[in-house]
This record gives sequence, C-alpha cells and structure tokens, in this order.
Amino acid sequence: MGRKKKSETEISKEPAPKERKVLSGPLRDKSRTMARMVAAVGKVIQKKGYPGLTAPNIAVAAGVDKKLVWTYFGSIDNLIEEYIRQKDFWKFEAKKHIEDLLKNASVIGKKEISLILQSQFEVLQKDKALQKIIHWELGEKNKMLRKVADRREEIGEQLFSVIMPDFETTNVDLRAKLALIVGGIYYLSLHSKSNGSLVCGIDINEDDGRRRIEKAIQDLVFEAYERAGVSK
Repeated sequence: MGRKKKSETEISKEPAPKERKVLSGPLRDKSRTMARMVAAVGKVIQKKGYPGLTAPNIAVAAGVDKKLVWTYFGSIDNLIEEYIRQKDFWKFEAKKHIEDLLKNASVIGKKEISLILQSQFEVLQKDKALQKIIHWELGEKNKMLRKVADRREEIGEQLFSVIMPDFETTNVDLRAKLALIVGGIYYLSLHSKSNGSLVCGIDINEDDGRRRIEKAIQDLVFEAYERAGVSK
C-alpha cells in the first residue's frame, strides 16, 4: 500500500523547519583577525610613524597577541607589505581600471591616460595614509618598499605595452613625459599636505588650485598625443 498523503491542514500544523545558524568558524575568525591587523598598521603609522611599526604596537592597535603577526603573516615585513599593497593606488584604484581598458585595448588613448593620472592626483590628495607611505618610500632604502614599487611598475607596463607602439615612430618620448607628470603629482601632493605651502603660487589645498592642476595634467597628455600625431 502507498503512503497516505497528508492533508493541507496537517501540513500547516507542522512546525516550520529551523534556520541553520551560520557559525563564524575558525576560517572566518582568522580572516577577520588578519583584516584587523592589517588595518592596525595604518593606525600605528598615523600615530607613531614608521619607527613605530613594531609587532607589539601593531598587536595592541589590533587587540591581538603579537605572536599572531608571525602565525598569520610570517613576518612583520609581510604584514606591513600587505597593508601597503591594499593602500597602493596602482594596485587597487588603477589596476581594475587598467584591466577593464585592456579588454578593449584599441580604445585606450589620451582621454583614458589623462583620467587615470587625474584619479591618482585626487586619491593622493585625500588619502593621508597613502601620503605617509610615499614619504616612507622616498626617505628610506628598504627591500619591502622596493618590491611594492616594482609591482607598481609592472601594472603600469601593462598599459605601456598597449600605448607605446603608437609612439615608436614619433619623436615624442611619452614615457619621460608621463614620468614627469607622475613625479609632479607626488611632489605637489606631499609638499602641499605636509606644510600647506604654495607651489609656483598655486595652492592645491583649495578647489581652484586642484582644478588647475587637473587641467594641466590633461593638457600635457593631450599635447603629447597631438604632437605625435596620434589621434586616439
């Protein structure tokens, strides 16, 4: 004999199945702790500067045992490198944009290059932690910082591999021009944020000053393309 089918009344009286509780578990707890430790690096830089980046200081800021620095990251340098990697403009802000552009490389031209550089200027103006990182890179010879800088260059090379063929037969050294623009972005941002002084009479802490620099970045990129006869 077949099983008797339950009536709708009987079904409605049955208790609803209980929702399964999602436990955090060791993997999620570890991930959260690691994220807290990475964020703590930024807190220590802000309060104590680069000399203060020690395992005890970071552990206190993160509210964890200092032994976790080695357990989770292997070394204090690895932990600091992870923080810098997450803050780096070219690693996070620009990388995704560049990857999207490379999917349709034929459209990459003066407008796209200009927007990336203007975005770098904007981010560096706002991000105090990133300003400190750049200061640190400029002021100290450090293998970990060199590794971060080299990775930044690798991301930029992806873009250069697409745009440089258009300039090979021209007398325009686009690499040198962009190097000067990037260097100018760093100097202007760090100089103005460190002591609030003017540069060539321009105050980039003011909206008008920032707009003038953003327009100058665009003008320089556009002029390089036009001089080379590249219509993109």
